[in-house]
Amino acid sequence: MNRRDFEHLSRFNVLYLEDEIDLLKHTTDVLVDFVNHIYSVQTCEEAMQIMRTKKVDVIISDILLKHGNGIEFLQELKSLGYETPAILTTAYTDTEYLLDAIKLKVENYIVKPINIKELLNSLHDVLLPKIQSREIHRSYNIIKTISAVTDGKQVELIRFIIKNLDDDNMLNYSYTDIMERVDVSKPTVIKLFKQLSDLGILTKVQNGKYRFDESQLPAPESAL
Repeated sequence: MNRRDFEHLSRFNVLYLEDEIDLLKHTTDVLVDFVNHIYSVQTCEEAMQIMRTKKVDVIISDILLKHGNGIEFLQELKSLGYETPAILTTAYTDTEYLLDAIKLKVENYIVKPINIKELLNSLHDVLLPKIQSREIHRSYNIIKTISAVTDGKQVELIRFIIKNLDDDNMLNYSYTDIMERVDVSKPTVIKLFKQLSDLGILTKVQNGKYRFDESQLPAPESAL
């Protein structure tokens, strides 16, 4: 697996539960360059608070903590209805913990000392279903958006818009920004934005900031 694959991680948030402060800091300092956000905590109580207040896509948790147990924490999350995928880390290879992890359907199990490449590979594998789902969803929206316009020159521009929406479906690019990245003229950009605006698909919030409304896209049957 190469660095290009790891770029997919940049849209995801990670909860990292580890009570060894040096390891927590070191691993966090590395992962922060790959993921969207990493919430680093030392106790199960702090981790639970993050789960209740933040969007978390994957959990990395040590098993044996000074004031808790990572497996018990994940069991509590499942009892509360959370289905967040998890990776367990431990300095021990005791079969008891491995069996508990299997019963809990934990996605992966890494023995310390943590190898960062192994951890990144594991994160990518665990998040792969979400990555694929995002890519399929983006491609589908590109097809549906293209079906809403008729000018073939605008296809690359539509792809650019869809692929650069943030997690809130906001596009944060001015006309100038777009023309620097896509080989289209300003009239083409203006024409497409007006078309999408008239259809209620793209709404200007302020200069260089637009809201993309998926609910206004053509229905699936009309997009085929």
